[in-house]
Amino acid sequence: MLGDKLRSYLHLHFIVFIWGFTAVIGKLITLDALPLVWYRMGIAVILVYLYARFTKTSLKVEWKTLAGFLFAGLIIAMHWFTFFKAIKVSNISVTLACLSTGAFFTSLLEPLLYGRKVIWYEVLFGLFVIGGLYIIFSFEGDYLYGILLALSSAFLSATFSVINGKYAVKYNATQVSFWELLGGVFFLSVYLLFAGSFTTEFFVLTAQDWTWLIVLATFCTAYAFIASVKVMKFLSPYTVMLTINMEPIYGIILALIVFKDNEHMSPAFYFGAAIILTTVILNGVIKNYPKKKLKEI
Repeated sequence: MLGDKLRSYLHLHFIVFIWGFTAVIGKLITLDALPLVWYRMGIAVILVYLYARFTKTSLKVEWKTLAGFLFAGLIIAMHWFTFFKAIKVSNISVTLACLSTGAFFTSLLEPLLYGRKVIWYEVLFGLFVIGGLYIIFSFEGDYLYGILLALSSAFLSATFSVINGKYAVKYNATQVSFWELLGGVFFLSVYLLFAGSFTTEFFVLTAQDWTWLIVLATFCTAYAFIASVKVMKFLSPYTVMLTINMEPIYGIILALIVFKDNEHMSPAFYFGAAIILTTVILNGVIKNYPKKKLKEI
């Protein structure tokens, strides 16, 4: 069992590293954010469908459940759109730092949607996150549009996580991911169709874009999602949460290595980002520390 835990822990770090590399791939792909997400989800839904057929996983769900999956697919599609758009108009470091606020948004949404009480330390951590964002806003004003897009992406990510939390317990991961990805592709296709975007040029991609899109859809989407569910059988929620919080750190480091000077920011930015990332990790540590009981207000 110890061997399984160690392998799963190393596997999880590899998955998080892949997620961190997603931002770099998004920057390398020359497509605009909307077609990028459409291709990503389109390729991924085909791969998940083939995986379901290979593993003989049933994809049948009730109509009411299907509607919920499709709506969640729209949310994740908008999350990815604002995420990649933020990268395009600003840079990876700004986007990932602001995306770390997703845990803060989740702490606000859960009491509303699940009816639980507000927890005092989440309010305190929320103030720290706002302080970190204020520092970034103050010293990186040139990236205002990218910051707003990244914060929107973080909010959508939190919304998706809260909605998907109910489905993850009841339904198979392959089942959920297939219909949600398909829902995202459907809604994006409807928009692109009415916007007249499905032109000949839309389907003409460079060999480099095709290569990175396949990597993005295969490893960073279909594989990473299914693999992350499997490692949870051997690791505690605390370990999983703490490791996933390394994604922005991995992403920023990778961006500095790949894009060098284009990703160098002011010292104030890294100070603000450090406040946000540290707050997110502390929130996870306190939430999952079994020996500590925290009162709710």
